[in-house]
Amino acid sequence: MLSCVSYNMLISGRSRRGETMSLSAGSEAMRLFIAKVDTRSSLNADERTALLGLRVTPRHVHAHREIGRFGEHVEHACLVAEGHVARFAQLENGSRQIVSIHIAGDVVDLHSLMLPSVPTPLLALTSASLLQVAHADLRGLAVRHAGIAAAFWRECVVDGNIVAEWLVNVGRRDARARLAHLLCEFAVRSGQIGTLVRGRCFFPITQEQIADALGLTPVHVNRMMQTLRSERLVQLSQRELTILDWEGLRRVGEFDQSYLHLPTLSVEDAQIS
Repeated sequence: MLSCVSYNMLISGRSRRGETMSLSAGSEAMRLFIAKVDTRSSLNADERTALLGLRVTPRHVHAHREIGRFGEHVEHACLVAEGHVARFAQLENGSRQIVSIHIAGDVVDLHSLMLPSVPTPLLALTSASLLQVAHADLRGLAVRHAGIAAAFWRECVVDGNIVAEWLVNVGRRDARARLAHLLCEFAVRSGQIGTLVRGRCFFPITQEQIADALGLTPVHVNRMMQTLRSERLVQLSQRELTILDWEGLRRVGEFDQSYLHLPTLSVEDAQIS
């Protein structure tokens, strides 16, 4: 797992607005992806080197822009280097349901290697920098390295686990628990890449976007956030999430992080002292 210092070094070569990305920053983003894969799959040195050597094409996407259209044929997968990207479904009336949120180090559409058409469009929740990796190059690595093929398979299975957990969250938990569960997941995944520091992390997701992820209205999201604040579980101000009581938040959200297959987040890391 990367330390917070390592991650800060990773992003230091990029514009704060995400408008440019240096070659070294792209390389470090790939290293972050490899570190995340290595958490769930034990890669050897040759496999790590092979992944790091992948050719990538940088792409910048402005906030609130869609990335690909439903059914569109694609020949590359997208690695998030910076920012937040969501997969979503949209109804004829224009309403959206966000089915997953991706952060730095995530390949948002690894499944497209086998099904190279867009099953669910992508949306840049914030300004985002992406690295596009050709399917042909990824398939070539999987053929040459059995460990990489197994790791890719495992990452796709975990993506499926996350979507299934989100389905349970929206379908069976009340609004307060839904929000608590989402915040818990965000904290664990932020902790993995080193951006959760003493219970604080950058949280640029808007209440409208949270509403689309939880099947609620923005007004209801605001009310539930105020409830969690009044219970001294979290604070949210100036796009920063602060966890005050990790165990309390986890209990409210009935959060069991085993579906993420990540190291357990300790209380010391998850909340302010």
